[in-house]
Amino acid sequence: MSDGGLRARVRTKDGWAVHHAALTVTDMTGSQIVRALADEAGMVRTDPLPAGTYTVIVTAVGYQPTASTAIVGASGRADLGNVTLSRQGGAELPPPGRWTIDPAHSTVGAVAQHLGISSIRGHFSEFSGQIRIAARVEESTVTATLSAGSIDTGNKQRDDHLRSADFLDIETYPEITYRSTGGLTPAGPDRWTVHGELSMRDHVRAVDLDLTYLGTGADPWGGTRAAFRGVAELRREDFALNYNQMLQAGIAMIGTTMRVELDIQAVRGDVLPTA
Repeated sequence: MSDGGLRARVRTKDGWAVHHAALTVTDMTGSQIVRALADEAGMVRTDPLPAGTYTVIVTAVGYQPTASTAIVGASGRADLGNVTLSRQGGAELPPPGRWTIDPAHSTVGAVAQHLGISSIRGHFSEFSGQIRIAARVEESTVTATLSAGSIDTGNKQRDDHLRSADFLDIETYPEITYRSTGGLTPAGPDRWTVHGELSMRDHVRAVDLDLTYLGTGADPWGGTRAAFRGVAELRREDFALNYNQMLQAGIAMIGTTMRVELDIQAVRGDVLPTA
């Protein structure tokens, strides 16, 4: 297209380019004159237009549409500047694309009840994963892989037992994997339920993850990061983690459920910083 016509820069409230936006121009009778799509930088351009007054409607999947009036002079050009779109549901999200989980700045933890009166906490120190944020956020996906042998509860004897065939059986099943399968369901302005499957000890079970988006910002290495917090609850018997020891009065040494707690930082793109 030429340098004439209408120009606009489509952005979210956080300043992200909305590269899947569409700009539709109608005349004063409501007839469509032209329609143009934004490029990767969120820029939209049309060919030169006849002088006159037009209605400009900007839309994008997952965002509330916006309308404005443009007055085109004899040059056939008009610059609309920044057009800001608000996400449907009110929460601004990172731009669509691939995001890589940064293990150095993330935590994958697990909590189990102990003796019926307190909790034992542990975490996995080795894991990786990808988040793909879709233009329609409900179609986003998550995949993650954990090294089962990296479990750490701060007690070597207990960790060795957890790695044994009584629990994780890391010699036979060295990895634990999670992948979303049914998209995301909104659960609040900045919360979603991720529908997915967890594979552990050769057992695959449906596990929903309650996910909260915490925000986005620049990092010291020139990248962009998004932060999330996630929570899920697992039943040990679903994954054949049936070992237990009964104490007096029928109290189990270890509770029947485990709570998984995630604090995730994801870097935009496929490459993690080396620092």
